[in-house]
Amino acid sequence: MEIRENTIIPLGYGKYVRSDKIIVLDPIEENRGPGRRTLVFVEGINNPLIVSRTETSILSNIVKTPKEVMEATAALELLKDILDDIEQIGSMLKKSIKEEAGLNLEKIKSRIEEILEHEIEPE
Repeated sequence: MEIRENTIIPLGYGKYVRSDKIIVLDPIEENRGPGRRTLVFVEGINNPLIVSRTETSILSNIVKTPKEVMEATAALELLKDILDDIEQIGSMLKKSIKEEAGLNLEKIKSRIEEILEHEIEPE
């Protein structure tokens, strides 16, 4: 399960928190009711927030779905393939492509390398 980073999650009644700052979701068992469904422990806040959304609905906003993870993985694999292909193109052909089509393969290559350099490795 991967946590969405830097995503603002609604907790209900105008309360929002960053997804990657939530530490614990604790369902309220006693005195549960409107506006009192879950205790949310947030990094940097001493007391838990009492929120109206259920722990399940909050959790569904916090985690990436398998589809998102698969799409991100597929996109990174595609970028690696494109990078490999660009590296196989000779400098004369790159220059010709840039002149004829206005496509700067060196700039694309640099951008892909930058993206791949910041790729988060799974633990």
